Amino acid sequence: MYQDVADLNSFYRSRLGQVTRRLMLTRIRNRWPDVTGMRVMGLGYATPFLDIFASEAERVLAFAPAMQGVIRWPGEGKARVCLTDEDALPLPDHSVDRILAVHALEHCEARTATMRELWRILAPSGRLVVIVAHRRGLWSKADHTPFGHGYPFNERQIDRLLKDCMFTPLVTERAIYVPPSDRGLSLWSAPAWERVGRRWGLPGPGVLVVEAVKQVHGAIPAQRRYSLGRLVTTPYRPRSA
Repeated sequence: MYQDVADLNSFYRSRLGQVTRRLMLTRIRNRWPDVTGMRVMGLGYATPFLDIFASEAERVLAFAPAMQGVIRWPGEGKARVCLTDEDALPLPDHSVDRILAVHALEHCEARTATMRELWRILAPSGRLVVIVAHRRGLWSKADHTPFGHGYPFNERQIDRLLKDCMFTPLVTERAIYVPPSDRGLSLWSAPAWERVGRRWGLPGPGVLVVEAVKQVHGAIPAQRRYSLGRLVTTPYRPRSA
């Protein structure tokens, strides 16, 4: 089951969430250093990570699962996020070049159907980056963070899911080595944890960052289930406590 958008928003507004976002943004940007002229899409709760592409990409949009809820994004101008069924995305075939899935697959009940939808809408040789909680990491056991909810993955499991849905994994990175604590020392030392973790391969990283490319030498038979009538454009705002 998906976490409520209010809880996700609250985490990424916290000090721990802001540090986590910066560390993950570095990894995402390393994977996609230039998206000029491309169409970029986010799935799950991807909006905290999409602003970096706004000035380059031809178009940036995000889809949030209906069971999760959505908060208006961006804060100003036309909204570029909406609610939909994750296994029936309201986009035509081959319509996006890059897909970023964050806080998506861990909660998705129709995981294979969702992956096939991503395959359908992704352009030939398009790229997908999936960020999932690492099964053996401390973060997957920390339920005060979004990574402590849902189904975490190990490398073999996420690799198999991608291959079964006709994606070729290119790079798998481990990230977020800092302990999931909001204490000042942990937050201050987070970049050092990341450098040491990457260099020496420390055990227990919080997330896996996997980039994959769409295979185009075959096809997945599937009905087109998307319908523009399912699009929800009214933004959801969580009630203040």
